[in-house]
Amino acid sequence: MTSFSSATLNKNLALLGIPMDLGAGRRGVDMGVSALRNARLAAALRGLGHTVQDLGDVPVRIAETMDALEQGGLIMLEPILEACRAAYERLSALPEDVFPICIGGDHSISLGTVSGCAHGKRSGLIWVDAHTDFNTPTSSETGNIHGMPVAHLIGLGDPKLSSLAGGWHMRPEDIVMIGIRSVDPLERELLLEYGVKMYTMKDVDQLGITRIAAETLEKLAGLERLHVSFDADALDPSIAPGVGTPVPGGLSYREAHLLMELFSESGCVTSMDIVEVNPILDVQNQTAQVMVGMAESLLGKRIM
Repeated sequence: MTSFSSATLNKNLALLGIPMDLGAGRRGVDMGVSALRNARLAAALRGLGHTVQDLGDVPVRIAETMDALEQGGLIMLEPILEACRAAYERLSALPEDVFPICIGGDHSISLGTVSGCAHGKRSGLIWVDAHTDFNTPTSSETGNIHGMPVAHLIGLGDPKLSSLAGGWHMRPEDIVMIGIRSVDPLERELLLEYGVKMYTMKDVDQLGITRIAAETLEKLAGLERLHVSFDADALDPSIAPGVGTPVPGGLSYREAHLLMELFSESGCVTSMDIVEVNPILDVQNQTAQVMVGMAESLLGKRIM
């Protein structure tokens, strides 16, 4: 069993925005960065005793200024590479004791954020999402890169995307996915081939979040760095309506908060993504506010 220690308070946090919706088929998640800032993300984290520096946004090309771009079955490959490379460079240049919170933007930003936060070291990845995002250009049904980052992080797929961090790659055994309920057929075959650990919503129902959190931390124990990549569509649409690819039957409000609280208590998490918030589809910025709450729970907020 994994033993939990108290989360370290007074962390040095750095917010980095990647306002990109080029990897998704539905527009609007580029505005998720502003929605999260407007939901007072920085102020909420400062209220927990942390030091927070907002690094601003990395530059992202605007879709309407470009012709439709497709290369080798990948839509918007070059501008996505530019933005992810910029994020990687900003994050890898930060001191290793800084806790980055990367706000998007669609989930393709994780190509730059996960690799940048790793600082070239073997790292664990907790992927909280309705989708596994384990497609490659040949398995994808859409060509949208936000459905492909995890496969490229382990070195599969397009060489330009998979080599973004030079020779650094994730190991499949260092990845745990939680909240999964939508997987493409060829994607499923790849996941089984590479042995990626997944907890589907069926597993959440059967095992409970406490056991899943404990097993996740036990599996990833000993890794120097641990990144939580949290897609808002992991949550049930009833509490997070402002997402581009909603899937019914997601994590409840309390399940998600408990998951973040248990990861916080472990003291092991070193960085975080918050992605796929789409204000166009939201109700009074509800989804952004809920995701700010998730960040607070991961960074030490408690009921008592």
